Amino acid sequence: MSTANPLSPITFSDDQAQAHDRVSEMLRAAGVDLDSGICLPAKDSDARVMALMGKAGSGKTLLLSELVKALEANGVEIVSGDYESKRARDARTLAVLAPTNKAASVLRMRGVPATTIHRIIYTPVYDPEYEKVAVWLDGMGDAPEIEGLPEEALARAQASFEIHKSIPAALAAAGLRGSDFITGWKRREEPLDIGFVDESSMLDEKQFEDLQEIFPNLVLFGDPAQLAPVGQSGTMVFDKLKESQKLELHRVHRQEADNPILDLAHALADPQLGFDDFQSMVEDIARRDDRVVQAQRVEVDLMARSPVLVWRNATRIRLIDAFRRVHGAPETELLPGEPLICDGLELPLKHRKKRLDLEARGLIKGAQVIYLGPGRKPGFSKLHVVGAIEPQVSAASIVKIEKPEQAEPFIPYAARMGATFLHGAAVTIHKAQGSQWENVQVFAPDLFAAARMGRVEAGQPLWKRLAYVAITRAQSRLYWVVRNRLSKPRDGLRVDDLAGTPAPLALEMQDSAAPL
Repeated sequence: MSTANPLSPITFSDDQAQAHDRVSEMLRAAGVDLDSGICLPAKDSDARVMALMGKAGSGKTLLLSELVKALEANGVEIVSGDYESKRARDARTLAVLAPTNKAASVLRMRGVPATTIHRIIYTPVYDPEYEKVAVWLDGMGDAPEIEGLPEEALARAQASFEIHKSIPAALAAAGLRGSDFITGWKRREEPLDIGFVDESSMLDEKQFEDLQEIFPNLVLFGDPAQLAPVGQSGTMVFDKLKESQKLELHRVHRQEADNPILDLAHALADPQLGFDDFQSMVEDIARRDDRVVQAQRVEVDLMARSPVLVWRNATRIRLIDAFRRVHGAPETELLPGEPLICDGLELPLKHRKKRLDLEARGLIKGAQVIYLGPGRKPGFSKLHVVGAIEPQVSAASIVKIEKPEQAEPFIPYAARMGATFLHGAAVTIHKAQGSQWENVQVFAPDLFAAARMGRVEAGQPLWKRLAYVAITRAQSRLYWVVRNRLSKPRDGLRVDDLAGTPAPLALEMQDSAAPL
């Protein structure tokens, strides 16, 4: 077994050590020597791209984390996408990226300072007065004196920054809104230096091209067994790289390989394994280990916090409708505790500042949200944004409830503009990529349908790719649902388990409309 660099007590396996050496070799050619601690100024040279691949549990995230620590210890500056200080022209930089906010938040929860690709391609423009606070928090000056920001507000900002390392979160803790300190966004003009991209199986070709324009040194971390982006014929961006640019980790590390969920995921690589054989394997493991459950029905109580994962859109809509009916939810309104998924923002250009406010509070496409109740104005909702630093918010909302066999969604109420939401009790496996939940329910009848159709994607039966992605979303327990049935709720929908109280209704627009 080989060990990591002296700064870390982590012990690498042979394949991790080989991968670490390969990345180190690439960085050394770029002027950053992790072994000697030498960090030379960046210089124009040929672009370097490397793909480090491995299935779930193979140690990709651990390796990424250790490389980030080593680069930071060598004096390489971490670029977050929230704010960039005026650094020396020869300073070396690193950005850790993910295709979606959900994927970036998974890394941040593991201590890796990740941001989204969008946040790196488009950089924020700060108000000059409030930028003084950002400069101070970044360690580049003394505490500023700003009218309207007393010492106690700056102290709150500093305390927040020490915990979260986020300039926007710190400024929000001081009582500012996103539109107070961010005046706009611009496409990045200057290139950066080193880029690490997690969940790179989700990258489309345009994103890959954009990243290559920004980063002369690019390392892709990805899982070759996941689903390729829609419209790319089952191929991923690292498939087109030369063999000399790719390295795959094979050993399973997570929980010392004592993980029945990972056992099931890796069993799918057997080309002789059919769907019935796999389902028998699930049943057998479930008898021996309570981390895997072969469920005879969908557990409705779990759906309020983690969605059922399905393949077909029709199944998703049917399960959502059943979830609402079993809770007695009226068509004309939502019940507190119902889960929602943000489907984007419907705001005209003149409301750019409101968009900034909403995005700063975590209301971006794909965000998981719990409905807390109506706002003080028609069309507004009190919401809990799952995973946000300040989760409680009230915002103009357009909620769309899709119904079985109906072409258009039912809209119980809506503002004229604001954040749009779909129901979140069930989501497609494609949309779940990059996310993880403690407990995950996989709707097996959908995967059986995919198996019967015989569809193949990139040489692999589609049902196996779907099953692999769905299974690996589970952190602690997997429910393999084999029957098209829904349990009755043991308790009603609840919100008392969500910390905090709704923030002041600062995000509400003055020109809201009455309910439809």
